[in-house]
Amino acid sequence: MENAVKTWAEAAPKLVEVAAGRAPADLVIRGGLLVNVQSREILEGWQVAVASGRFAYVGPDASHCIGPQTEVVEAEGRYLIPGLCDGHMHIESGMLTPAEFAAAVIPHGTTTMFTDPHEIANVLGLAGVRMMHDEALMQPVNIFTQMPSCAPSAPGLETTGFEITAEDVAEAMTWPGIIGLGEMMNFPGVINGDPQMLAEMAATMAAGKTVGGHYASPDRGIGFHAYAAGGAADDHEGTAEADAIARVRQGMRSMMRLGSAWYDVETQITAITEKGLDPRNFILCTDDCHSGTLVNDGHMNRVVRHAIECGCDPLIALQMATVNTATHFGLERELGSIAPGRRADVILTSDLRTLPIEVVFARGVRVAEAGTRIAQCPHYDWPESARQTVHLGKKLTAQDFAIAAPEGAIAVTAKVIGVVENQAPTKALTYELPVTEGRVQATGEVCQIALVERHRATGDVVNGFVSGFGYEGEMAIASTVAHDSHHMIVVGTSQEMMAEAANRLGEVGGGITVWKDGAELALVPLPIAGLMSDSPAVDVAAMADQMIAAMAECGCTLNNAYMQHSLLALVVIPELRISDLGLVDVTKFELTDLFEAPK
Repeated sequence: MENAVKTWAEAAPKLVEVAAGRAPADLVIRGGLLVNVQSREILEGWQVAVASGRFAYVGPDASHCIGPQTEVVEAEGRYLIPGLCDGHMHIESGMLTPAEFAAAVIPHGTTTMFTDPHEIANVLGLAGVRMMHDEALMQPVNIFTQMPSCAPSAPGLETTGFEITAEDVAEAMTWPGIIGLGEMMNFPGVINGDPQMLAEMAATMAAGKTVGGHYASPDRGIGFHAYAAGGAADDHEGTAEADAIARVRQGMRSMMRLGSAWYDVETQITAITEKGLDPRNFILCTDDCHSGTLVNDGHMNRVVRHAIECGCDPLIALQMATVNTATHFGLERELGSIAPGRRADVILTSDLRTLPIEVVFARGVRVAEAGTRIAQCPHYDWPESARQTVHLGKKLTAQDFAIAAPEGAIAVTAKVIGVVENQAPTKALTYELPVTEGRVQATGEVCQIALVERHRATGDVVNGFVSGFGYEGEMAIASTVAHDSHHMIVVGTSQEMMAEAANRLGEVGGGITVWKDGAELALVPLPIAGLMSDSPAVDVAAMADQMIAAMAECGCTLNNAYMQHSLLALVVIPELRISDLGLVDVTKFELTDLFEAPK
C-alpha cells in the first residue's frame, strides 16, 4: 500500500545511520551514470544506497553502506534516472482499473501518477471516487488522486449520474491519497465568479493542496486572466506556443500532453527550445491514454522520448517528467529526483534519447525488468453497484434515432460537429441535408450521432450530426465512455444499426461495440461503471485493437478515432458538442438548435 513506505520522519534515523556508514543499506546501485535532475547534470560513477524504501546516500562511493544482507545491483554503465511522473491523467481513459493501469505502466518506468477520476465521479459520485482512491493506495507505485471538481462539467448543459458539491470536495481533502482538486473544467463558472466553483477551490487551498486547471479556450484575453486569478495552478489545454507562454507568465504550470490522440507537445515545447523560457514551470503529461497505447507504445517514457525528438534537451525533458511535477504538487522533498530522503523510484536505461526502460525500482523494490512487471498490483473488491450502471429504460428501436425535419421542409441547413484529427476541439460546421418523408437524411461525409441517456433510465435520445470519421455503408459504433457525463454516444449511418449497438451495451453493462451490415464486428466490455475493465491491459488492448480495426473496416481513417468518438459529448471544449439536453455551442456555453433558421 501507499503507506508501506515509511514517511521521511519515520525513516530519517535509519537513513542517517546508513548514510553515515553505521548501518547497512537494503539496496546499493553502483557502476552507472547518475542523472541529477536537481542540478541538471550527469554524474559518472555516482552510487545510491537505499533504506526503508528511500534514498539514504547519493554520492561517489556507497561502499560504506554495504553490509552482508545488502542487495548490490551493478548498473553496468547505464544511466540512473528518477522514476517517471505523469502530472495529469485519467486512469479511466485506459479502460482499466487503477490496479491494471499500474500493471501496464510500471514496465514503462512510470512510478508516480497524479490522477483525476472525474469520469467515474459522473457515474457513481463521491463513492466512485473513493473506490478509485482506495485501489490506487493499494499499488506498489505512487498514485495520488485529485478530487474531481466538475460533475457536471458544465451545469445546465448536461445531466450526470451524480453531482459533486463543495461539501464533497471538502470531505475528500481529508482522505490520505488526495493531492488536490481535479481540473477545473467549468472555466466560465470561475470567470463569472460562480460561488460553488470558488468554494471548491477555496476548500482545496485551505487544505494546502493544488488546484488543477482546464482552460479550454483560445482566448488569452480578459477571461483567461480572470481564470488565472481564480487559483488554477496548472493547465493542460494549451495547443500552441503562445498558450504555453501565457500560462507560465501567469504563474501557472504549463502541462504539455501527449496522449493517445492529443499531440500538444511539439506545438508548445518551442517556448523552451526556441524562445528559451525557463523550463522549471513546464510539465509533461498524458491526459488520456487508451490501453492499446499503453501496451504497444508506452506511457511517460513515450512522452519524454517525443519531447526529445521535438528538440528538447534530454535532461530538461526528464526534469519535466520528474522533479518539475513533484515540485508542482508540493512533493519535491518526497519524490521526483534521486536525492537523499526521496522515495527510491529509479530506472536503469542504456540511452537517454531512446530511453529503453531496462530495470525499474519503486520504493527501493525491483518492480519490472526487461519490459516485464515483477510486482503485484492488488485489486479492489468492486461492488455490484459499480458493475450495474447502464440503465436504458427501454429497448431502443430505429425510430428513436429518426430526426424529424421542420414542417414542410425539403432540405435543411444542419449544424454538424466536425471532428479534428489528433485534437480535442471540434469544429462547428453546417451542411445542407436532404429530407425524405419528413425525416432529415445524413449523406456523404455526414453521419448521425446520438446521445442515449443511461443513468436514470429515462429512455431519452438526443440526435444530431457529425462529420470527419469517414464511415461508409450500414454501420454504427456505440460507447458508454462519453466524456464527461458518460451517457452513451452512438455514431452511425444506419438507424437500425444504431439501435442494435445501443441495446447491446445495455445487455453487457457498458463498453464499446461496432456493428456493420447487421452484425457485431467488435465488443470491448467495460463492466465497471461502463468505463473500465478489471481484466489485464494486454487483454483489453487486444479487444480495443479489434475495435479499432472494425472502425477501419467501416471506413474510418482517423488516427485514434475512438478517442475522438468518446469526447463528442465533452461540453467544455469548443466548438460544438452533444449532451442529453441537446446540441451545445461551447463557444457561447449555451444550447443551440440543430437546424439553422431558413433565410
